[in-house]
Amino acid sequence: MASTVTDRPENSPATPRPGYGQLLRTRGAWTFLLPGFAARQPFAMLTISIVLLVQHTTGSYGAAGAAAAVTGVSMALFAPYSGRLADRYGQRAVLLPGVIVHTLSGLTLTSLALAHAPLWALFVAAVPTGASVPQVGPMVRARWGVTLKDSPLMTTAAAFESVTDELTFVVGPLLATALCTAVTPAAGLVTEAALTLVGGLLFAAQKSTQPVVRVPDGHARVEHTSALRVPGVRVLIVTFLGIGSVFGGMQVSLAAFTESIGEPGLNGVLYGVFAAGNMLSGIVCGAIAWKTAPHRRLVIGYAALALTASALWTAHSALLLAGLGLLVGMCIAPALITGYTLVEGLVPAGARTEAFTWLTGAVALGQAAAVTVAGQLEDHFWGGAGFLVPMGGTLLALGTLLALRSRLVARPGGRTVARGVGHRVPVTVD
Repeated sequence: MASTVTDRPENSPATPRPGYGQLLRTRGAWTFLLPGFAARQPFAMLTISIVLLVQHTTGSYGAAGAAAAVTGVSMALFAPYSGRLADRYGQRAVLLPGVIVHTLSGLTLTSLALAHAPLWALFVAAVPTGASVPQVGPMVRARWGVTLKDSPLMTTAAAFESVTDELTFVVGPLLATALCTAVTPAAGLVTEAALTLVGGLLFAAQKSTQPVVRVPDGHARVEHTSALRVPGVRVLIVTFLGIGSVFGGMQVSLAAFTESIGEPGLNGVLYGVFAAGNMLSGIVCGAIAWKTAPHRRLVIGYAALALTASALWTAHSALLLAGLGLLVGMCIAPALITGYTLVEGLVPAGARTEAFTWLTGAVALGQAAAVTVAGQLEDHFWGGAGFLVPMGGTLLALGTLLALRSRLVARPGGRTVARGVGHRVPVTVD
C-alpha cells in the first residue's frame, strides 16, 4: 500500500506519503503487534460466545442478551479506569493481574452456564469477566505513539489499528461461532479465555515498547487530568455508542435470523461478510490522502452508516442481508478511524490511553445495550426484529454528532498539547 491518510495544510509542500509497508518495518513493531492481536480477541469473541452458550443452555435470546449485556456494561464502566491506571502506573502493572482475573472469571461463567445456574449467578460471574477484559487495542495505539513519536506514520498507524480491530471482528466471531456450533457451546468462551491469558502475558512481557511512566521531579509536574474533560471526547463517546449498537444488534439478530430460516450455520458467514466489509474499507481509508478535515469526514461517514443500518430490518433473505451487512460494515471503519484520529489532536499525550479506552468502552456499552434490546425484540417479535436496534442507535448518535460537531475541532489558542506522544509534561500553546 503506497499511501496513507494525511491531513496536510493547504499551502504546505507535498511530501511522500508513507504507507503500511513502511509502518510495519518500524523497529520493534512486531514484538507488540503479534501478541497484541491474540490478546485483543476477547472484544471480538466474548459477546457472541456468551450469547451462543447461554441461548443454548436457557433457550432464550433475551437471557443470552442480558448476560452478554452485563459483561459489556461492566467492561464499559471499568475500561476507562484501566486506561487511566495504565497511563499512570504502566501497561504491565495493569495487564498482568487483569488477564489472570479475566481467564478465571470467564471459565467460571462457562461452568455456571453449563450447570444451568440461575440467571442471577451468570450476572454475578459476568461482572468480573467484563471488568477485566484487557484493553490491548488502546495500549497498542499508545505504543505506536511511543515508537513513532512525531512521525507522519502516526496517521498510518491509526488506520492500521482500525483495520486490525476489524480483522479481529472477522476472525473472532467466525472462530467463536464455529467452535460453539461444531465442537461444543462452551468452546468459544474457553478459547477466548486461553487466548487472553497467552496473548496478554506475551504482550505484557514486551517492556521496551511500552510508554514510560514519568515520575515528576522538582522542576516538572505531571498532571493526570481525565480525558473525559475534553468536550470532543464526550461527543466521540456518543458516536461510538452508536457504532456499538450496530455490533450488538448484528450479533444477536443475525443469529436469530439464520435460525428462523433454518440455516444457523450461516450466522458466522453473514457476520464475517459484515466484518470483512469493515476491514476492507479500513484498508482503503488508510490509503487515501484526505484533504477534508476529519470532523467533516466523520459527519459524512456517519450519515452513510445511519442510512445503511436503517435498511437492515427490511431484509427477508440471507443474500440481501449479506449485501446490506457488507455496506454497513464498509461504513463503520471510516468512522472508527476518523474518531481515533481526532483523539490525537484533541487530547494531551498523557491522557490518550484513557481516551482510547473511553471510546472502546463506549462501543462495549452500546453493544451491551443493543444485545439486550435486540434479544427482547427477537424473543417477542419476528426473526430479525433486532435489526431495528442498529437503526435507532445510529440515528440518535448522528443527531448528537450534527448538533455538537463544532466540539470536534481542536482550538490551538487554549488547548493543551504534548510534544510527541507518550507520558510527557504537557505544554500550553498560546
